[in-house]
Amino acid sequence: MTDLNQAYHHCRKVIEKHSKTFSKAFALLPKQQKQAVWAIYAFCRRVDDIVDEGANPKAELEAFALEFDNFMEGKLELNDPAWLALDDVFRNFTIDPEPYYEMIRGQRMDLYPEPIETKEDLLHYCYHVASTVGLMLLPVIAPGRVAALRTGAIELGYAMQITNILRDIGEDMEIGRLYLPKETMEKHGYTMIDLRSGKINESFIAMWEELAADAEEYYERALATLPEYPVYSRMPVGGAAKMYRAILPTVRRNNYQVFGKRNFVSDQEKKEIIAEMQ
Repeated sequence: MTDLNQAYHHCRKVIEKHSKTFSKAFALLPKQQKQAVWAIYAFCRRVDDIVDEGANPKAELEAFALEFDNFMEGKLELNDPAWLALDDVFRNFTIDPEPYYEMIRGQRMDLYPEPIETKEDLLHYCYHVASTVGLMLLPVIAPGRVAALRTGAIELGYAMQITNILRDIGEDMEIGRLYLPKETMEKHGYTMIDLRSGKINESFIAMWEELAADAEEYYERALATLPEYPVYSRMPVGGAAKMYRAILPTVRRNNYQVFGKRNFVSDQEKKEIIAEMQ
């Protein structure tokens, strides 16, 4: 059987492979918290990968949901390093399982999509796939302060997911996903024909900037709660938020080219953001 150190090492490899931003930011945490973040990230990644890359994602997601039910009931054999590490997290911290269930519901939203008509629909989606991650992390990175920080964590999830959506418009269209609210597209006169042809015009920029302004406001609100975090968590949370936020000006510098081009924040920029916070 895998021992705990190996289990956490497995989870560390997952976060380092898939998210340099989170890996860099949360590397600054104390060891026990840092390992717990790796385990929680590995859980989220696995659900995400089932939906994005699974051979039979609907069946695989339901199998995973059943596995999580068994995990919560203490019936799961902990042969998988990711479950072994998560079990240790649940034993060492006061974990609310509800965000884990809600994250799984969020992935179902990608498999059984409903049209996003309004910004409220968009936030409902963002809550399930992104804000839930913040709510999973709070008991680990801010024990005893979960209630006070809940709203800020939810808003940071909104900000990060809207940023993802604004960066990935082209990639999402290629796999038949659309997260831009219909009412926002219509307000600015940007049509589905424009979107399918990857048109970047004044309407597109106005629509993009309206959603980016929403994201910026959520970042501001979330960052205003930083002083409420324990000292050891302020830099990781603030660093992750600011590294993600930096995607928005990156897209602007690339003239809003989100079709066929990947916009990313360079390692150098990330280092500078972390250095500024120290």
